[in-house]
Amino acid sequence: MCANVFGVLKSLFGKPFDGGKRMDHGGSQGQPAPQPQPHPSQGPFPQYSQYPQYAQYPQYHQYHQYYQYPPPPQQQPQPYQPQHPTMTRLYEVQREVASLGPQVCTFSGLQDEREYKRLERELARLQTDVDGLDTEGRGELQAARKRAAQELEGLLRYLEENARHPSRLAIEELSREARRLVDEGVVAPQRAGGAPEIGDELVDALQAVVLRLTQVKTEGRVPLRKARYRALTRLCAVQAVVEGRTRQQTLSLPLSGDTHASVHRVNQAMVEVSVARSQLVALLMGLSGRDSCAHLSRVLTELLVELDALDVSGNAAVRNYRKQVVEEINGLLKHLDLEVEGDDTRRYDLAQNDSIREIEAVRGHVSHLRGEVLRYAGSRDEIRPKAELQSLLTHLDQVDTAKNPCIREARRRAVLEVQALVTFLDLREALARRQTGPGEPPAHRAVWLVLGSLSELQAQVLGFGGKRADKSYILLEELLTKQLLALDAVDPQGDESTKAARKQAVKFAQNILGYLDLKTDEWEY
Repeated sequence: MCANVFGVLKSLFGKPFDGGKRMDHGGSQGQPAPQPQPHPSQGPFPQYSQYPQYAQYPQYHQYHQYYQYPPPPQQQPQPYQPQHPTMTRLYEVQREVASLGPQVCTFSGLQDEREYKRLERELARLQTDVDGLDTEGRGELQAARKRAAQELEGLLRYLEENARHPSRLAIEELSREARRLVDEGVVAPQRAGGAPEIGDELVDALQAVVLRLTQVKTEGRVPLRKARYRALTRLCAVQAVVEGRTRQQTLSLPLSGDTHASVHRVNQAMVEVSVARSQLVALLMGLSGRDSCAHLSRVLTELLVELDALDVSGNAAVRNYRKQVVEEINGLLKHLDLEVEGDDTRRYDLAQNDSIREIEAVRGHVSHLRGEVLRYAGSRDEIRPKAELQSLLTHLDQVDTAKNPCIREARRRAVLEVQALVTFLDLREALARRQTGPGEPPAHRAVWLVLGSLSELQAQVLGFGGKRADKSYILLEELLTKQLLALDAVDPQGDESTKAARKQAVKFAQNILGYLDLKTDEWEY
């Protein structure tokens, strides 16, 4: 949810600054009708709801509910009295703050960026103006000026905190790593005049950066969510372009120049598309100092028009070849829209995403089933809803992630929650069916004893709802590690079935440790 800056300021200062709510309004008759001034009951300044830019921030409405005033007393109309110059200037400052507030609230850059310096300069200017106002020793003016200064100070603090936040710096560090990979693997060879050979190593390295970006915590801050979203969308677009280039490297040109007169031009267009692909990657990763998305878009659009005008004379093979090139161009044009992605959209607020809501509904159902399973475990009424859990896995597999890595990660975690409960039920069934015999090897029996202990520990892990700093977490981690050490001490003495059983038990214990870690890493969308 977007953390409206004025909601943040409320927690910092208690109240917004007072615009002279106790000022009298009066004056002599015969003067022109004055502009309507806010009544003291309306708060320190005219209500911010008159500014439409605040309607999109939900916490703004909570702020207003907090700062309620009693209804105005019924008074006789009094003659108009001119507003004090200091109060007039404070109202002007308030209007400027109402314009700058949303910009501060959604700024997702760093301190060395031009937009940051502009916002900082504007707020500092307003601070200087407020500090220089003459209150003439009047209490209401002093209070109004003090609150104005506090509000401006809070805006500056909020701006600086987000730009210097460790998560924001982590996002920038990962973005730099991705730029280095793309520069070395794609952009630099293209600039040198050669054709970059893109292999699976580059694709895998970019995927690893994407996964690390999804793990960056934003603490619900809009600027951090926006920064992470912008970095992910650009990197995912680069992934799509690079993977498309990888597939194309394995294909030769479909037709020779002798097939049709238009084939030569289509071949030229394919070469131009290959160059444009590298230019697009450089643009998305901020590695192009001269080109712009608008320029590349014009070039590709002109190429589309030229291809559309080619006369293929009813040759189906040439038409299909041209269609393939047109689809390549349209795919690149789609990625060019990312130039402003995240600036004029709210897609980074994934709490409102339909796929996330669907995943959360499944997680809620799994939580209910987990509670029921743990409640009746070991009793006569023990329930085993494996069929229901399998249907939930199928449901999760059908959730549309829209190629969004955060949604993919949310779905992956939900799948792990379901699988953890399924494996718990499977192990309990296996333990219940097991029949010991006199001829059972001691090593095999030792593995089963560890599995029995792991089943009990997994029940505790499934029901664990604390944090990593909790003593219960540390104890669970130690007990699970001891079980791994116990399995390591088992000597199978060449028995293949014991070797396989020990290997499966080790994997099972590691999965429990991984699930415990996943439950406590405080990941967010």
